[in-house]
Amino acid sequence: MDELTNWLDSCPKILKIVFALPALDIIWAVYRLCKSISKKNTLGIVLAVLCIFLCPTILWIVDLITTITSGKVLWID
Repeated sequence: MDELTNWLDSCPKILKIVFALPALDIIWAVYRLCKSISKKNTLGIVLAVLCIFLCPTILWIVDLITTITSGKVLWID
């Protein structure tokens, strides 16, 4: 899991923006889940699972904006 999060962190900004598009935003949802699991953050795990199933329609907009402005995805970890 650390390999996935490290790889996504080291990707170029344009690839991160492509991953934030609506059809591919599941990649960032899995990234959040893996990051929380590797840090053993229970709240993060629960929120990541909820984000996967309940709010992918809103979260891709947030991911796209934060990726464009800061180059990374917004998360609590």
